[in-house]
Order: sequence, then C-alpha cells, then structure tokens
Amino acid sequence: EHKWIRLIQLDRRTNKWPLVSSPVPIISIFLCYLLIIWVGPKLMAKRQPVYLKPVLIVYNFGMVCLSAYMFYEFTASAWLARYSLLCQPVDYSNSPNAMRMARVCWWFYFSKVIELSDTIFFILRKKNSQLTFLHVYHHATMIFNWWAGVKYVAGGQSFLIGLINSLVHVVMYLYYGLAALGPSMTKYLWWKRHLTSLQLLQFFIVTIHTTYNLFADCDFPDSMNTVVLAYSISLIVLFSNFYYRSYLGRKTTKTQ
Repeated sequence: EHKWIRLIQLDRRTNKWPLVSSPVPIISIFLCYLLIIWVGPKLMAKRQPVYLKPVLIVYNFGMVCLSAYMFYEFTASAWLARYSLLCQPVDYSNSPNAMRMARVCWWFYFSKVIELSDTIFFILRKKNSQLTFLHVYHHATMIFNWWAGVKYVAGGQSFLIGLINSLVHVVMYLYYGLAALGPSMTKYLWWKRHLTSLQLLQFFIVTIHTTYNLFADCDFPDSMNTVVLAYSISLIVLFSNFYYRSYLGRKTTKTQ
C-alpha cells in the first residue's frame, strides 16, 4: 500500500467529544468570529474603548497556566510513550497513555477556540491596527486544523506542534499579561522582538519535522502532513513579513 494513498482514519475515541463529531459547531463559531470582526469595529467607532485591564490580566495569566499545563501534558505523554521525533504513528488504542495524549490534543484544540477572545479584546479596546490579516488568518485557521487533528490524528506526529506551540504561548501570554499590568511594566518588555523570533523558530521546526516525515516511510497520513506543511510555510511568510515591517523596516526609515 503506497503511503500517499493511505486514508485518514477516524479516531473513534475522540469522535463524541465536545466540538469534534460534527464540523457544524466549529463552522458556526468561525462565522460568528468573522461577523464580530466585521461588525465590532463599526459598533465601537463612536464609543469609548472598553476598560478591560482586570479582565486582560486574568485572561492572559490564565492562558499562561493553561499553556504550561498543555506543554507539560504533551511532554509527559510523549516521553512516557517513548515517542519518536522522526516517525510517530497515532496510537488509536484506549491505553491510559494514548488517552492522555488524545485528551491534551483536545485541550489544545479547545484553547484555540478560547484564543479567539484575543481578537474580541482588540475590538473592544479599539486596537483595530492589531486586526491584521496575519492575526485573523492565524486564529481562524488554527481552530479548523486542530478540529481535523483531534478528529483524525489525536496524537502521533502532531504532538510536536502542540508541544512547541504551548511553550511559545506560555511566553507570549506572559508578555501580554505583563503588558496588561500597565505602563510601569514597559521597561521589562524589551524582548518583544525575541518573542516574534521564537514564533518563527517554531514554524521552521514544524516545517523541517513535517517535510522529513512526508518523505519518510512512516505510518502517518500524508494528507495531514501536506496540510501542516503548507500551513506552516504560509505562517513563515506572514510572520517574516511582520518581523521585517516591525523591526527591520523601522531601522531603514530611521536611517533615511
């Protein structure tokens, strides 16, 4: 059987879990999200920005805790199951470790739904300059990628994406949490550029990891690898553009 023709298998363990069995709930969330992005700024146009400081502090530090928990669970599950970094098929069994990995994959997927709040907070605070194509594309597509991930491949090769991204999000939400504390924290937030570098590094790692797996003889669906690879490359392009405009473009305008 050629690995390119190998069909994706439905994960019977996760199929009955919330927001998994049917694509309708996640499509509805996505459409509401787009509606909020379209209507929100218009509704806020003549209003004052909403004061959200306490909400943002709780939300961002809450996301730090959730991301840290997921990073620990991905690492522990992969370590205990002696996961391979080069080729790791999905364990579809009901063994405690396979179920632990499937559960953290679901939490990672659900965290991507929670993270849509980032956009709503920008709109309420009238930070419309932050509603970039990169921001909306990244938030809106992650929910679909991980819906498919949890429904078909809850574990295996995809664990590395969740593991790295959870670690990056610990750092990212820590940055936003500190920023939410107010101007007194600004002097401690000199490392934003390094945060973007870290985000880019994760996409390069995922791209290399997925490319290797795509051409290796590994029992992991290549349709999934192809989607991950295309998505990862698109994020490298968008984040590189953001990095250039934010940090390198500024220098050239200053020197002119």
